[in-house]
Amino acid sequence: MRLLVGILAIAALLLISAFAHGTTSGLEQDINAGTGEPPDLLMKLAGLTASIGVLLVPVAFAIERLIKRDGLRIADGVLAAVLAHGVTLATDLWVAKAAPESIQDALTQPSPGDISSLTDPVHGYLAPVIAYMTAVGMSRRPRWRVVLLVVLLLEAFTMLVSGNTTPFSIILTVLIGWSVAYGTLYAVGSPNVQPTGQTLLAGLRHVGFRPVSAAREESGDASDQDNRGRRYFVTLEDGPPLDVTVIDREQQAQGFFYRVWRRLTLRGITQRRSLQSLRQALEQEALLAYAAIAAGANAPKLIATSELGPDAVILVYEHTGGRSLDSLPDAALTDELLCDTWRQVKALQSRRIAHRRLAGDAILVDRSGTVILTDLRGGEIAAGDLVLRMDIAQLLTAFGLRVGAERAVATAVEVLGPDAVADCLPLLQPIALTRSTRGTLRKRARERAQRERDAVLEASRKAKAARAEGESAEEAESTEAKGAESKGPETGATETASAAAISTAATAEAPGDTDPAHADEPVSARADEPVSIRKADPITARTADTADARTTETVAARTADTAAARTTETVAARTADPAAPRKTEAIAARKSPRAEKQAEKQAIDEALEQAREEDLLTQIRHQVLLIRPTAPVEPAQLERIRPRTLISFIAGALGAYFLLSQLTHIDFGTIFGEAEWGWVAAAVAFSALSYFAAAMSLLGFVPERVPFLRAVSAQVAGSFVKIVAPAAVGGVALNTRFLQRSGVRSGLAVASVGASQLFGLGSHILLLLIFGYVTGTQKTPTLTPSRTVIAGLLTVAVLVLVVTAIPFLRKFVVTRVRSLFAGVVPRMLDVLQRPQKLLTGIGGMLLLTFLFVLCLDASVRAFANEEMGTLSLASVAVVFLAGNALGSAAPTPGGIGAVEATLTLGLITVGVPKDVAAPAVLLYRLLTLWLPVLPGWLFFNHLTRKGLL
Repeated sequence: MRLLVGILAIAALLLISAFAHGTTSGLEQDINAGTGEPPDLLMKLAGLTASIGVLLVPVAFAIERLIKRDGLRIADGVLAAVLAHGVTLATDLWVAKAAPESIQDALTQPSPGDISSLTDPVHGYLAPVIAYMTAVGMSRRPRWRVVLLVVLLLEAFTMLVSGNTTPFSIILTVLIGWSVAYGTLYAVGSPNVQPTGQTLLAGLRHVGFRPVSAAREESGDASDQDNRGRRYFVTLEDGPPLDVTVIDREQQAQGFFYRVWRRLTLRGITQRRSLQSLRQALEQEALLAYAAIAAGANAPKLIATSELGPDAVILVYEHTGGRSLDSLPDAALTDELLCDTWRQVKALQSRRIAHRRLAGDAILVDRSGTVILTDLRGGEIAAGDLVLRMDIAQLLTAFGLRVGAERAVATAVEVLGPDAVADCLPLLQPIALTRSTRGTLRKRARERAQRERDAVLEASRKAKAARAEGESAEEAESTEAKGAESKGPETGATETASAAAISTAATAEAPGDTDPAHADEPVSARADEPVSIRKADPITARTADTADARTTETVAARTADTAAARTTETVAARTADPAAPRKTEAIAARKSPRAEKQAEKQAIDEALEQAREEDLLTQIRHQVLLIRPTAPVEPAQLERIRPRTLISFIAGALGAYFLLSQLTHIDFGTIFGEAEWGWVAAAVAFSALSYFAAAMSLLGFVPERVPFLRAVSAQVAGSFVKIVAPAAVGGVALNTRFLQRSGVRSGLAVASVGASQLFGLGSHILLLLIFGYVTGTQKTPTLTPSRTVIAGLLTVAVLVLVVTAIPFLRKFVVTRVRSLFAGVVPRMLDVLQRPQKLLTGIGGMLLLTFLFVLCLDASVRAFANEEMGTLSLASVAVVFLAGNALGSAAPTPGGIGAVEATLTLGLITVGVPKDVAAPAVLLYRLLTLWLPVLPGWLFFNHLTRKGLL
């Protein structure tokens, strides 16, 4: 792996030398101008010291290895030095005879002693020395490593100041020596510095033991292996077994850069020395073992120490037995066991001893249930309050991961007291925990997020299934209603009138019965009565029949008239407005999806609320605050500098250096005096319109209703955020916060912004390929794409193959893509149901890109002169898309440095003169980045006061 990295670094250096000729020559001139004329005495003294050191250090190390009978390592180093010398000669010959002129200029310069000759591209003696030192493993020895770095830096400084080399030549020399050394070790094999089992047994016999066998105890956590040592279980002929810890050179070198980084970035936290000899490591662990036992804590008893050859030492402990806390089941972690562990920590802290690694694998429980604290190698004596509180925070988290926050806090308070536990809250943050604990917390966070996504997806699925069932039921009812109305209005009216008349006539007969005795009888029974009356009294019968008939006819006529009138009104109403039922159905149809959406959103909110879980550190804080409500909760500032800040500073410095080197030879007074101010005004207008397009591209992926002008204000506020955060981070965070404050649920807000970013990435790549193809075909009569596009496609294909071939990268990409689609795709399905929204989002993205391209094009035309030929809009689009992509990936706020460099180089590549490209890029960045900062700050404060950010 290191050999491959070295080869790739050499290739990258040669590419930079070939294509960035202006930068390399400017860098050499700046170094020469900066160093000036140093004192001659100082230069001679530094040169003499460096020359002696370069020869003396390898010889001294070889003698030290030979004394300790390690001649095989010296042989590997000599072989690597010979091969490096051969590669150096071949490189010098290639640069002199066949290399491009730009590479020759970057690696050589006129010799100070003889102007007619050039300096060596690669140093013939420095590369072999570097290869030798790397092959013999000098970098794994802290003191020799420091001496090596000092000598190399002094040699490089004297050669640069004296003009005998170039910066790229120094870097190439180091890379060749480094790569040849690892290539040699890869070919012949690297000697094993770890002591063998026989060596270990011989060392134990040397200190008076009679060992029989030694078995390696495997550690479950490789990340902290450099703090633990290799542990062995040794059986003796006459006595109880032993626990032996072995520390060797290779293991001691592990984690060196991590410890250096922690010392540089963390404030108030003393780490063990990064440069530590084996003797110092042995003494530190022995001291901590004795101090822990003297403090009354249960710790392994150290009974012997010894060196184990030239590259290892051993520490012999009494065998403790038992199992680690990590290997115990959850049911075995009783409150008594947790309290016993806290009592051991309290005993250490009573003597100001910090453990620094209170993880589950550093706590043993023997057969009798006694807790024993192990792995004291990384601890401290006379520790400060901050480090002691970090131990409490670490153990609280370790216990919380196993038994929960409530039991972890309760047992800690029972032993240490509420005040001691409350004081550790400011240190309850990931950076204060061990690497293994941080890894477990990250794993828990991923699992928690996955459960929330699954709950949201399940709730969405159930809501859609219920909506589908409701739509099916409505369709069935609608079909039945249409079948009932298929007979027509007139037939229905006639049937209605007839039914009403019959019903009324039947009802009218009841009042005609004057005999109360028959009031409760059936109608059929009473109908027989008039027949007998007619037979007995014909006159009375005729009178009664006539009256009944008239009454029946009158009532039936009225009923028929009423039904006919109603039917006539209904038919007339339908005839007058036949679309009325349809309008009613349309209104109901419009209300139905909205109600269904509200119901689905409510179901998703309820599912997310039920699935939402607090992280463990927050749970611990809440438990402590229940006991001490006034406990300090503000996290302590432990970091001096964050990695992102450091990377941003370095990248910004490099970008500023490149930009200033491009501007030194430009007469801005003449250029701005001859500028076309009409094009400047057009560029200003295009820049202002871009905020409206940005609001469209965001709201197009938000199904909820959000005011458009308020979204435009948020995009203007983003101009201020871009200055204080990387471009790809600040905008996403601001848009997500804005949508949340506008009433969009947090998960949906993140998904909407993610969908917008995903579509933006796809459209960006597609437009880059399209405009690149068009740019390549403009200069040829055939439709042949440019070589740049072909090279880009091949590069993408190679990267895809590399990612799919390496399991780690493949798993990383699949995990990220899966998590992306889990939240974005359901949101996109909601947006697809509203084509108008989708068109707004995609149209806003295309409009935003087009406006930025027009702004850059107008900026170029504002400073155009006679030397500049015809510049197509497609070429400007390619330059903008490439610069914007690099600016989004750059860690600097707003892509400062990276965007300017890319745009300037791109414009020069497409034929824009340098004295036009540089001021055009400055004008473009002034309009799109710097001038909007003040209004962005005003809008940001306004939206914040209104509670919208």
